[in-house]
Amino acid sequence: MRGWWQDLADLVLPAECGGCGRPRTVLCPRCRAVLAGAAPRRVRPEPEPSGLPAVHAAAPYADEVRALLLAHKERGALALAAPLGAALAGAVRAGLRQALGVGAGGPVLLVPVPSARRAVRARGHDPTRRIALAAAAELRRCGTPARAVAVLRQRRAVADQSGLDSRQRRDNLSGALAVAGAGVRLLLGGPVVLVDDLMTTGASLAEAARVVGAAARGPAHDRAPAAVYAARTREGMGDKNRGARRKEGNSVYDTGERAAAIGPGEVICAAVVASSPDSFEINRN
Repeated sequence: MRGWWQDLADLVLPAECGGCGRPRTVLCPRCRAVLAGAAPRRVRPEPEPSGLPAVHAAAPYADEVRALLLAHKERGALALAAPLGAALAGAVRAGLRQALGVGAGGPVLLVPVPSARRAVRARGHDPTRRIALAAAAELRRCGTPARAVAVLRQRRAVADQSGLDSRQRRDNLSGALAVAGAGVRLLLGGPVVLVDDLMTTGASLAEAARVVGAAARGPAHDRAPAAVYAARTREGMGDKNRGARRKEGNSVYDTGERAAAIGPGEVICAAVVASSPDSFEINRN
């Protein structure tokens, strides 16, 4: 396990840029621009797993961004949590705008996809949870009420996913996640945005969406779709926006209608720091 003195040393004595290795800086200006310079985009894996909510990513998982995530996750470069969290916050805002048409009016819960306990022990920290906390802080600083709530747990051991294809990952994760006992109460605090550092096949986010949705709705709805777009006309909206329609994946909804009332625990969307470059190229609209 990491000691507090190691965490402090990472913050005050950065050895090198996590993205390119430039000395004496946590994140050099060029790598910061690569991470945060582009607008977050909707991404879709191919094939797209059933139940996957709309996912936005801040950047493609390549080159400097890949190096930054690995430095934070595997090498314990904890000072990178803040810029990675800021990038994730941008992806969350993009997802909220697309799903709701406006920024969220009430508190939003950022629910991180959990890592295996053995991985957390080996790394000495939970990287996704740390980034989610930083993202929630960034959202609050910019005026969006948000909390990070780590309510998901792995209920059984899963295989290392690095060598698995999309179907194998789905089978590997099926039934592997659960909402911790007190987590159901925490989910009553607002609608949910699922967050992760990286999306590859989307299997983890799809399973997390299923589990969170089932917990929010109760046992009778265990097989209900997890991503629900409950759109109600917001009072005071002008008629000029009503009637325009847009297709997103398999759902069609009125862009003039806004989600004025989203049930607690319902998954609005998902957001990640990075996704595979191929997922950025897929456009089915």
